[in-house]
Amino acid sequence: MFARIKALLSETEPALSGDGAEGLGRLEVAAAALLVEAALMDGSFDPVERDKIVKLLARRFDLAAAKAEALIDTAEAKVRQTPQLYAFTRVVKDEFEYEDRVELIEMLWEVAYADGDLHDFEASLLRRIAGLIYVSDRDSGAARKRALDRAHKGVPEGVPKDTQAGPESDASS
Repeated sequence: MFARIKALLSETEPALSGDGAEGLGRLEVAAAALLVEAALMDGSFDPVERDKIVKLLARRFDLAAAKAEALIDTAEAKVRQTPQLYAFTRVVKDEFEYEDRVELIEMLWEVAYADGDLHDFEASLLRRIAGLIYVSDRDSGAARKRALDRAHKGVPEGVPKDTQAGPESDASS
């Protein structure tokens, strides 16, 4: 785990072409790589997280499930080859409008909550990514609350939902 965190700080920049995910560019690969990195941060990339990423990428980039799977495979290879955040976040910062970057942060929170457990390393990574792609703390907090709200949908009655909040809530936490 600490080796992955140390590797995130390395200087090596991965190639961000969409090899293996034909027709997809640097932006799609960079966004997918950040989602994969968020899934890997707790030490495992389980099927629930993978399925969540497939759905998020398919929706965001209007992809068929098979194309989203290929994109994840490409992104996972890039992350494992050179798990360095700067190259991925730079592409996202340069090529996404601000609202799109906020949407990506929300997608990242959805991945972090997909397995039902938010690990400290995941939360730390997402705060760092938000800073690197210039998303304000307020907007990142609101995105987190929207993702948490969606994660809690379907929670059986009687289970406390006191941590659940919508976008209209205070975004400072």
